[in-house]
Amino acid sequence: MDLGLSAPSEIRAWKDLALFGGEPAFSNYLYVNRPNPVNRPELFERIGQMLDSGWLSNGPFVLEFEEKVAQFLEVRHCVAVTNATVGLELLVRTLGLRGEVIVPSYTFIATALALRWMGLTPVFCDVDLVTHNLDPLDVAKRINPSTAAILGVHLWGHPCDIDSLTTLAKQYSIPLLFDAAHSFACTYKGKRIGGFGQAEVFSFHATKFFSTGEGGIISTNDASLAKELRKARNFGMNEKRMVLREGTNAKMSEMSAAMGLAAFSSIPAFLAQNRANSDCYGAALKDVAGIRLHNCNPCGVNNFQYIVAELDEHRAGIGRDQLLRILNAEHCMARSYFHPGCHRETPFENSIQYELPNTDKLAARVLVLPNGMTVAKEDIQKIGSIIRSAIVQAKELPWQSLDLAGKSL
Repeated sequence: MDLGLSAPSEIRAWKDLALFGGEPAFSNYLYVNRPNPVNRPELFERIGQMLDSGWLSNGPFVLEFEEKVAQFLEVRHCVAVTNATVGLELLVRTLGLRGEVIVPSYTFIATALALRWMGLTPVFCDVDLVTHNLDPLDVAKRINPSTAAILGVHLWGHPCDIDSLTTLAKQYSIPLLFDAAHSFACTYKGKRIGGFGQAEVFSFHATKFFSTGEGGIISTNDASLAKELRKARNFGMNEKRMVLREGTNAKMSEMSAAMGLAAFSSIPAFLAQNRANSDCYGAALKDVAGIRLHNCNPCGVNNFQYIVAELDEHRAGIGRDQLLRILNAEHCMARSYFHPGCHRETPFENSIQYELPNTDKLAARVLVLPNGMTVAKEDIQKIGSIIRSAIVQAKELPWQSLDLAGKSL
């Protein structure tokens, strides 16, 4: 595949940038993640089978999907659910956790809200500046008699320091769980993410690189836990429809499972495109002052779903939010992740117990760029040109004139 990696990003005069009077670089909006295509003939065939059978729920496609995912992840059991957030809630409820759960603040708010919704207290922990994942040394400081579990997040598809967290969990005899929403098809030391800790939860949301439209799965090697999760997701019922425990309705639909099954054959293409896009971004942004692409998975393979950039404002001469504003004006809808950090969001802002300096730093300087099957090499080169042009001419950009015109930053 010709990526055009040797072609440098052109410099556009700042007056040609859309925010300062030029035409947007993209006629259509380019988003961080859009749904990847699935095998339509297979999907439509399965939908036809589903409609003919009359099984729209509790049918054969979910069972087939669970078996296929378990085989792919190299785990014994997978329990399909409506979405990853409900999966986390179902997991902690089924485990009977009470008290505090150590969790990173630098993650999507759903991770923390799932704990709070189940009556648990999230104890926010700082992350490592290099990996963006839980700092095991900071985790150790937070463990106390009220600690019910450690919940790690494999952010951006980069695995946590699983070995260190496993050692801590064993030392204090507490469960170790993982939010693996970003990490389908990723590995750690030659092993697929999915079989670590007591259980891991994946997201198959519409914008994930592998999607069921909406959905998630809980993976585990614990047969007893899997059995209880299956009851809990279906009103506490067993196979004979006897209610044996408390439960809820967290079942994946047959439609979602059909879409997931139809997407499996495309996984190699998704991975190849994401990797090619990552390489293209690397070339487009090479030697641009103050911007660094995050690619830290020395222990395994990444799915490259997220193109994560860190902006050093002092070196670049421009702030992250200013650069986002420039990109958005060009119809490149890059986003700040995860700002301002869970511990500073409204539901948790009154429970800040300590400073999380690394989380605050990352929340202020990370931006995520468009990626996926709908993003072409030419799109990436344009994005590189916009970023390079903004940084090279940072001192010349007339921010004050925009603000005086009543346009807010």
